[in-house]
Amino acid sequence: MDLRVLRYFLTVAKEQSFTKAAEQLNITQPTLSRQLAALEEDLGTKLFNRGGHCITLTNEGLLLKRRALEIVDMEDKIINEFKGSNEAMEGKITIGCGEFMAVEILAEICKSYREKYPLVQFAIHTGTADTISDMMGKGLVDIGLFLEPMSTEGLDYIRIPGCDHWVVTLKADDPLAEKEVITKEDLINLPLILPERVTVQSEIANWFGKDFGKLNIAFTSNLGTNAAVMALHGLGYPISIEGAARYWKNDILIQRRLFPKIDTSTVIAWRRNIPYSPVISKFIEEINAYKA
Repeated sequence: MDLRVLRYFLTVAKEQSFTKAAEQLNITQPTLSRQLAALEEDLGTKLFNRGGHCITLTNEGLLLKRRALEIVDMEDKIINEFKGSNEAMEGKITIGCGEFMAVEILAEICKSYREKYPLVQFAIHTGTADTISDMMGKGLVDIGLFLEPMSTEGLDYIRIPGCDHWVVTLKADDPLAEKEVITKEDLINLPLILPERVTVQSEIANWFGKDFGKLNIAFTSNLGTNAAVMALHGLGYPISIEGAARYWKNDILIQRRLFPKIDTSTVIAWRRNIPYSPVISKFIEEINAYKA
């Protein structure tokens, strides 16, 4: 399969128009149409709904778009990795992480690294541990930040202990905002928003103990920002790690730590026993230097 044609396909999917895509690609519209018709023939399936003024993707087209993005991203990574083989140290490092306080430590590592290698670019993907782990397995993410508990099988890593504290998010005018800490008795009868990951929920279950079965779980959420929106609309009380809350406007939403407190460690990890480009190898050295 020609990568050039996959890029053509992605451009049409983005522009939703063969004419606009042809202009962007600097080729003629008939040439583009022929290339993509041949792609459909090779795959034995229809990729586009061509009715009306707007081109849309079929279900098969949506699947190809997802796979094509992965393939094109991998091609870009290969090119960037070999750029990093020269003396100038150019290239890209892709990092996957959640919304953790430990991202501030990542920022310190990146700052130190960029002072040495200013031509290197970073790409940050925010997602759940499962998503980031899957992307690492496919080679789409070089470095991952994971909230524990998580499996470190096949990974090298450093642990950053005690970075994140478990909290409850609530509106600034909520009666609970007057309290310094929140206990499980405060939460038993309230609608709660819990993290989506089952392993993380188990940490909360341990904290609540026998009262966990009494909880009113209104939502689960994989990232804290959307859970905070639900809280702002009075739909529930997110229980989560502290994350990036220090950057919020605390006249709208605030956080209160749980008591007894729960602290969580974060790991910065990379795949074990695989060859890395000089750019990534030097970054791993920077991570280990932080550990020291």
